Amino acid sequence: MLPLFIINPTEKMELSTALLVAVIGIIVVLAELALLSVFIRVLSVIIKKFTKTGKNLAYSSVQTDAANSPVPAGEAPGKTILTGVDDPTAAVIMAIVSNKSGIPLERLNFKSIKLKEDK
Repeated sequence: MLPLFIINPTEKMELSTALLVAVIGIIVVLAELALLSVFIRVLSVIIKKFTKTGKNLAYSSVQTDAANSPVPAGEAPGKTILTGVDDPTAAVIMAIVSNKSGIPLERLNFKSIKLKEDK
């Protein structure tokens, strides 16, 4: 019988040897995946320590820029066209969008709000 890790392609492999090679292969793959998972978690902790809040920097910078920048002169928000929506409902929709996006209401410009018909 040949040693375990020297496999001659011209000879038949015994079932026990084939099973052992398959089990070792599966163990190696699972061990690599576990190491990769640990590496990603450690990298995540390191990145969170170097960032202010651990949030997405691109998203938070957009919120900060929009909240702090003044409305340019001459660019007052226009009139919103309401189609099938009354004024109180439109106001609630605008407030929800402002709250969820983190952008002040005076910085948002709604062009139109339409009622979607159910089909």
